[in-house]
Amino acid sequence: MNYLHYKGYTGSIEYEADGSLVGEVLGMKHDLILYEGNNIGELQADFEAGIESYFESCEEMGVAPRKPIVCLNVNIPLEVHEQIVFVAEQKGVSVDDIVEEILLQVAATAKKDAASTSSKKRKIVGNLPVETKEKFAIA
Repeated sequence: MNYLHYKGYTGSIEYEADGSLVGEVLGMKHDLILYEGNNIGELQADFEAGIESYFESCEEMGVAPRKPIVCLNVNIPLEVHEQIVFVAEQKGVSVDDIVEEILLQVAATAKKDAASTSSKKRKIVGNLPVETKEKFAIA
């Protein structure tokens, strides 16, 4: 799936039965921003206009615009969770910070792998390799 990007916000692209395109800004749990268009150019323009309108509304109300946040629930073995908690405590950061650091390492490695093997048509799901068996260090 492709996404729209503008000023740090990401938006979905969905095809409707009538041939139109619609979407919403992702990670905005409390502030819904929707947009539409008959083609990708119109969709992008309405997406950007929606973000700018959101900024203007926030300014008028005297509040800072919220940044998108996505909640990720992951089921992991207790031992792995304990290790992550230990590392977070040692570094003086949150578990979320450690998990984000690890996921960024995985994404960066996947991006490098995809770039170097793009001619081999490696199967990739959601920008991450299907068969990721590498260990990522928590430094």
